[in-house]
Amino acid sequence: MTALLIRHARILLPDGEFLVGDILIQQGKIVEIAPEITEPDHTTIIDATGLTLLPGVIDPQVHFREPGLEHKEDLFTASCACAKGGVTSFLEMPNTRPLTTTQVPLDQKLQLASQKCLVNYGFFIGATPENLPDLLTTNPVCGIKIFMGSSHGALLVSREAEIEPIFARGDRLIAVHAEDQARIVQRRQEFKGITDPAIHSQIQDETAALNATKLALKLSKKYQRRLHILHLSTGIEAEFLRENKPSWVTAEVTPQHLLLNTEAYEKIGTLAQMNPPLRSPENNQILWKALLDGVIDFIATDHAPHTLEEKGKAYPNSPSGMPGVETSLPLMLTQAMAGKCSVSQVSSWMSTKPAEAYNIPNKGLIKPGYDADLVLVDLDNYRPVLREELQTKCGWSPFEGWSLTGWPVITIVGGNIVYERGKLNTEVRGKALQFGDN
Repeated sequence: MTALLIRHARILLPDGEFLVGDILIQQGKIVEIAPEITEPDHTTIIDATGLTLLPGVIDPQVHFREPGLEHKEDLFTASCACAKGGVTSFLEMPNTRPLTTTQVPLDQKLQLASQKCLVNYGFFIGATPENLPDLLTTNPVCGIKIFMGSSHGALLVSREAEIEPIFARGDRLIAVHAEDQARIVQRRQEFKGITDPAIHSQIQDETAALNATKLALKLSKKYQRRLHILHLSTGIEAEFLRENKPSWVTAEVTPQHLLLNTEAYEKIGTLAQMNPPLRSPENNQILWKALLDGVIDFIATDHAPHTLEEKGKAYPNSPSGMPGVETSLPLMLTQAMAGKCSVSQVSSWMSTKPAEAYNIPNKGLIKPGYDADLVLVDLDNYRPVLREELQTKCGWSPFEGWSLTGWPVITIVGGNIVYERGKLNTEVRGKALQFGDN
């Protein structure tokens, strides 16, 4: 592996300050950061003049559909989308076919990923009412995923009597999709026959989200169990956590819950349909405040692609979910350039904090000894989200037409250039992530 020397970059340092200078990478690791570095022999040079160097994004919640649902997405196409979007590591969910609920399907996913993924990868194990022993022993996993609602089949674990034993045994991180399934079922009956997709936000309403978050937090406190609340969507949940969140609990928000709301149904129809649903514009503002205040800890995309044909079905037969790994970093950096937050905050929410939360060593910061998972972005120019440029197999984005800055110019995984100025290096392969003591 040849050394890599990035010159004249605006480098984000761990203290949040920037240094215009050089960074030397050898054997996949960052070895030196300085205003100027003498070029070693056999070194590839990247001239990064005018570009900003950030840690690679760690997306801690994605659905990449393989195995079993490859017509929507697969690990190769999804990791290509990651590379283009500056995402150098991802944590993937268990609702594939077969479900990732035991060691055998986990091993299958790890094998597939080693053959197909351009970026680094890790996987959740899914909780069922029956697989408690597997939740304790299956390795390596980043955590346990509980679908408290918005699921069906074996992965739906919606009753407190089923959920509590999972919290009571072991010490692995538990990540919850917090929606009250009983309330959702009841409201589906109340609103039966309505085909306007905007009704989705009323069926799976804010109370359904709050009920489940309260239950998860109650059990987390009872057992002092590490809890992570996935894709927080409502202001009432954020305010509840502001008053009640202990130090061992974390929460995330998606760019779509920050930037889209119920007005999107009128513009893009079922492309705006996801679980938990988009909320009113007032919720956008409360979620932003909670993110800025640290009540919400970091950002994930919940990348959940479906084909345009599937999305074209009339509600409620249209599936919930939207892609996100290609647009998440430019979306957030565009907000930073608009003064909503800082570039260093974006990097903390999308790189540093996910690495800390999931105990992933040597990732999420630019410092000597850390892995060379990096992204060079252009903060000076704006370009629209174009359907024809997307790498995701589903081929669409809810943000199509949005003019964004901070697009990745070069993405580096383990010291290898995986994306450069519109071209992917599909020979690069990421590595399986490690998860500290988990």
